[in-house]
Amino acid sequence: MNILVLGATGRVGSQIVTYALHDRHHVTVLVRSPKKIQINNDNLSIIQGNVLNKDDIVRSMYGIDVVISALNTDGTTTLSESMPLIIQAMENAGIKRIITIGTAGILQSKTAPNLLRYQSSESKQKSTRAAKEHHKAYDILKQSTLEWTIVCPTYLPDGEKAGSYRIGRNFLPDGGAKITVSDTAEFTYKQIQASDYIKSRVGIAY
Repeated sequence: MNILVLGATGRVGSQIVTYALHDRHHVTVLVRSPKKIQINNDNLSIIQGNVLNKDDIVRSMYGIDVVISALNTDGTTTLSESMPLIIQAMENAGIKRIITIGTAGILQSKTAPNLLRYQSSESKQKSTRAAKEHHKAYDILKQSTLEWTIVCPTYLPDGEKAGSYRIGRNFLPDGGAKITVSDTAEFTYKQIQASDYIKSRVGIAY
């Protein structure tokens, strides 16, 4: 399978690249700084560019079967600004499947069903800036024709892969407090072969 990974230099994105290459998929990454990619593999194609540049996005989509976006917010609006460009390029290229990393804040609240978690008392986060940015990206994806899945981890420490965790469609599993980067990357990567959570957000936690 030909996989495009966006956000490949981040904590989750870099592990997704490793998983995909281990399984001998062909991986394309679009990165601003190629020297940050420390992997040497015949199945890895590195394209230097920016997700905010429409031409760079279009170039990176050539021959791709599935897109995984592990772009984070980083205090900017890159996530919400790049999503329309990604969707348009995918639709023009006939690519249907996209899996993205969100945040538990954009899952539905159990205490206030009409709200998302970050809008309710359920969220313990003092700042809602990142969640609002993920919310914008979610709204844009919902309006697309794509087969999207948004993986929504809660607190994301580094750590070993446990290989077992709880998942919930559109909700965070009860009492879920954390999930490691490794397990989040593994679950996200596995979605390239799965159709269980198409057009759904997925809460993931131990």
